[in-house]
This record gives sequence, C-alpha cells and structure tokens, in this order.
Amino acid sequence: MPVPSVKAICISAICILFCAYSFGHNGSIAYAYPISKITVDGDLSDWPKNAVKYMIALNPSDTKPKSGSDLSGFFQLGYRLDEQSLYLAFTVTDDDFMEDTTENVRWNTQDGLQISLDARHLITGSGVASFIYSKKLRHSDNAFFDPFASAAKWDIMEVAMTRKGSTRFYEWRIKLGNELVVGKSLGFDVNVFDRDQDSTFSWSAWGKGDQKYMNPNSLGDIVILPTGAKLAAVSGKLAWEKPMKAKLPAQVRLNALDGPKFWVATSVDSLGNYTAMVPPGKYELLVPESFVRADKKLYAVSQKNTVSTTIRTGQKTVAPDLIVSSAAEPDLIPDKGVLLDFTDAGAGQVDSFIEAYRRYYGIPGVSLALIKDGKMVYHKTYGVRNSMANDKVDDNTLFEAASITKPVFAFAVERLAERGVIDLDKPLYEYLPYKDIENDERYKLITARHVLTHRTGFPNWRSMNPDGKLNIKFTPGTAFNYSGEGFEYLKLVVEKITGKKVEQVLQEEVIEPIGLYHTFFSKNDSLQRMVAYGHYDKLPSPNDLPEKPGMAYSMHTEAVIFTRFMLYLLEQKGLKPETYDTIMTKHSEYNFDNWDEKPKVPTYMGMSLEIRETPFGKTFGHGGNNGDFKCKFEVYKDQKMGYVIFTNSNTSDALIQNLRKFLVEGKDDTPQTAGN
Repeated sequence: MPVPSVKAICISAICILFCAYSFGHNGSIAYAYPISKITVDGDLSDWPKNAVKYMIALNPSDTKPKSGSDLSGFFQLGYRLDEQSLYLAFTVTDDDFMEDTTENVRWNTQDGLQISLDARHLITGSGVASFIYSKKLRHSDNAFFDPFASAAKWDIMEVAMTRKGSTRFYEWRIKLGNELVVGKSLGFDVNVFDRDQDSTFSWSAWGKGDQKYMNPNSLGDIVILPTGAKLAAVSGKLAWEKPMKAKLPAQVRLNALDGPKFWVATSVDSLGNYTAMVPPGKYELLVPESFVRADKKLYAVSQKNTVSTTIRTGQKTVAPDLIVSSAAEPDLIPDKGVLLDFTDAGAGQVDSFIEAYRRYYGIPGVSLALIKDGKMVYHKTYGVRNSMANDKVDDNTLFEAASITKPVFAFAVERLAERGVIDLDKPLYEYLPYKDIENDERYKLITARHVLTHRTGFPNWRSMNPDGKLNIKFTPGTAFNYSGEGFEYLKLVVEKITGKKVEQVLQEEVIEPIGLYHTFFSKNDSLQRMVAYGHYDKLPSPNDLPEKPGMAYSMHTEAVIFTRFMLYLLEQKGLKPETYDTIMTKHSEYNFDNWDEKPKVPTYMGMSLEIRETPFGKTFGHGGNNGDFKCKFEVYKDQKMGYVIFTNSNTSDALIQNLRKFLVEGKDDTPQTAGN
C-alpha cells in the first residue's frame, strides 16, 4: 500500500514492509542534465526533444493494468542550477480517467500521481518526503527525523496537469535548495494511481519496492550531471562464498570515491550479474543488503572482500567479483528453557539472547519482564527509544502495546458484566444502534461476547475492504474472524451505558484495582515525554500518539508494570472463579490455513486471550502488532511463570517467536503467532 492509513489500521499485517531487511535503493538509475527555462503549465512542448524517457512500468499492486492503454507512462527530468530546482515531466496514458472532487477524496478514490524524494541521500540513511497530487487532493508524508524531508512542504513544489484525450501530462518543479549539487545523487521514485469505472484500483511505479512514501530503500537514484557529461559502463558478478539455496542480494552499491556525495545502486540478476552506466571515476563496490531469505529462514549477509575499480570513458570496465557469505540466525535455544530453573546465570543468558537477536535483526529497543513462582523475578530494558537520537530505553520508557490492549479492555467489560452493568449476551444494538453497519440487519445479532471472542463477522478493519466501508462477512456468532472493529463498537456501547468515557472506566475497573499505573490509552504530556518511537527497518516513524483511546490497539505501557496485570489474572483476582473458567474456555477455533507452521499443541481463542494446551500446562496470553511496534505476553498457569516483551521494531518477529522456546519450552517447540 503506497500511502499510510491511520495508526489503528497498522495493527493488520498489511502495514509490514514488503522490503524489510533491505538497505539498498531499488536498482533504478536516472540522469538529470541542465535544461533551459521551463514553464510549469502542463504543456511539455518546451522540454528538450532528446530528453530520456524513464518508463513507469512496474505494477506492484494486486490488480494489474489490462493493457498499455489502461495504464502506462514515462517521466523525463532535468534541472536548473540557478533556481536550485529539479524539473520532472510525466506522460501518462489512461483510457478511463476518474477524478474525485468530493470532500472525502482519498489517495485510492481517483487517478493521481505520487512522487517520493530522498533529497539528502545519505548512505547511513535519510528520510523521504512524499507528495500526492490531483485536482482536489494535496497529501504529503514527511520523515520527521530528516532535516530536509521534515521541512519539505507544498511551498517547495510547483505542479500543473493537463489532459489531451486519454493522455495526461504533469509538470513538476521541486525547489531543492542546497541539496541540488552537480555530481550528487538523490533518491526518487513515482507511483501512478489508476482508478477505473469498474471500481478496480492499481498503481504503477518506476522502480521496485513498496511503501515508497516512507522507505528510502524502495527508491531509485537520480544523478545530477553537468552539461555534456559522459557515462561509462561497468559490469561485474556477485557470488556466494559457499553454495547457498538463497537468492543472491538484489543490489550492488557503487560509491564514488572521487565524490563522496554520489552513490547509486544497481540491480543484480538471478545469476549474480550486474551492469550500470555511471560517470567515469573510481568506485567502491558494496553489498548494501543485510539479509536474504531461504527456506523461510533469514540469513545475515556479509561482504567478504573489498572491491574498488576505476571506470573510464569509452571503456567497458569489468569489476572484480564481489564475494558474500551468510550466517544463520543465532542458535541460542537450549534443550530446556532457562526460566524453569532460573538463576543469576540464567539472567545473563537472557541478556545474551536478547542482545544477539537485537543485533541480528536490527531491533532498536526492548522492554522485558519475567515471572516465576507467581512473582516477577527479572526485568531489563535494552537498546534505544529512537535510532536517530540514541536515547536509551529505561524503566520509564513506554511502548505501544498494540492488540494487548484488547484483553485489558475485556477485563473491564467482564467486571461490568459481573455487576449487571452490561449483559454479554444482549445484542449491542439494543444498547446503542450502530449507523456504520445499520444497512445489514445481521449486525443486530452481535453481542459483547461475540466481540470478546472475535465472532462478530466484522473484518479486522474496514480499511482493508476495497471500498473502505464496514461490512459483515458471516452471520455473527457462527465463525471466528479476528476483528478490531468489534472492540471499537463495544467501546461506544460501554461509554453509552456507563455514561463515562472509556478511559475513566478503565481507570476504575483496571488501572486502580490492579495498580496498572504508568499506562495510558491516548495522548498526554506524560506519554509524549516517555514514549518510544516505532521503527521500520531501523528508521524511526513519527510518534503520532492516539488522540482518542482505541480499545483494540492504543494502550502504551512497559514490561515491569504490565506484569501486575499478568499476575492478577494468574491469581484469578477481581473476577469470580466461574468467570475465569469462562475466560479460559475455548470459544473459537483458529483457521490455520495461512499459518506457515501449524501449532503442535491445541491452540484457540478464549475470551480475548489466546489459550494453548502445552506439555507445561495451559497458557494464556496475547500478541500485538502495530507494524512498527510488536509485543507479546504469555503466562503458564500451572507453572506460575511467564514473560512479557515489548519492542519498537517491525523486525522483531523472530525474537518474539523464539522467546517462548528459550525461556520455557526448549528446542522442540514450533514457532507460533498469536492473534494480532
């Protein structure tokens, strides 16, 4: 998906980057030369006749253009140094033009154009400024940590669009200021959006990679060249040090040693061959990718040799071979979990385990706590809140708990139910009609119990539907489908019947009875000061804190304080024994069709808790995934032990999946994924 949705939607798997673990640009290279005066009016007749055409021909969306007349295009470019401006001209063919001029216009309700720019283009990582243009919509996304991208607004843009038949023409001037330097390279890419009358929606791009609006690694490279500058060819080969089933890294980076501001990445084919056209000079050749996949496993990549070459005009330079090796993820899982007989030495093993996975997977920060014999026995924080600022994570640092919010809210609802404030089996519409779904009479069957057991029939989030509207997939109560939408409806019902805001309800039913202080559900000054930043591939994302509490996703907390909630459930406090029996009973069977590996032990949904029946006894817990934050807690009832881990990274899946094996179940356990 090329444009971000609200944070609540990022709970779903669609927000995970498709290009995770990649740290090179996408292999597409364009060259900008000086041009004469251009008037930005959508008339391309003043552009140089010999300007190179770069095709917009990759189609990453699920729906593909039916033909070149359905959607195709190219762009041309040049620059004016006296104006410190980059100029772009786009020619797009589309035989079914749609324009949304309503107040509800979105990126996917019409045809449009999006450019993404990494102006600083630092090898160490810099941020993207992205802009969507149509007649009614002007949308931008800006990397907050990057000095140029964060300040880049529409006032540095001049845009015009005209149409002639089925072809439309865009002209775009970008004022780059001091970032426009001859001999420098920039990160750049484009998405062309195509909405047709049959409601299909697709998009095409110049280069590979998704999430271009925020991921600099998904952009191509533009090289700013002087008038008459010649290019020279270089080719070479990338090879494994030892035979590997994994595909070779996808790019080679050429770093100009004669001009430190210039570097580009070029694509590697399936046999390891690469070619590029670059200005003459001396170059260092590097492999930018950190990981490759093989047999569903991730392997770290390291370059074994240093390669440099001099590229000369009029010659075809063949560079020495680049040799890379791979290393499997850390194998630190013991035969017996370290928490079973926990000692001071075990604490050291825990630290080594967390740090090994943090380094291997590039996880900025972690908050961890362990329970044994019915009490917290160890806690520690690791790493940084923000990879750009390097602020350390400490005991006060708060993490997004994502879907772990659900069982906390569920506990409050269950307490209300015991006092008769809400009937778990009474249709929710009798408390509060829901206009968002009133067109489907089946919604009148939905109860609080359906919500808490994920049997409402709702999708996870309405934004996952093509039309962005809420619907019902099956008759409520007849099947399981994990849904955050149900929790948002139940939140409204709770507020209606109690006459209180949901945060007050949580304060009275959960925070105060359990002592779950230092936990917040919406934006405030304390949270702003202490919150960690989420990260996609080690680059921080904005800490856009929720303005309103979301009962499916918005809780912020840390590991030490959250153990109080875990122990409260373990000790079966605050609710009647029969309520706890109901909570821990099977209510919904999971559908394991899309799981990479099926669980070896019975695994199912209780009441807002995932239940597993293991050789170590029954467990209860829940996972959370907001994309740039991932977390999990699990308690072994009979063993009176458990763990909770919060991370601020999209790359922490392996750490979270293997933690259970490391701590309790040992090497024979199969990785599993709890509900998001």
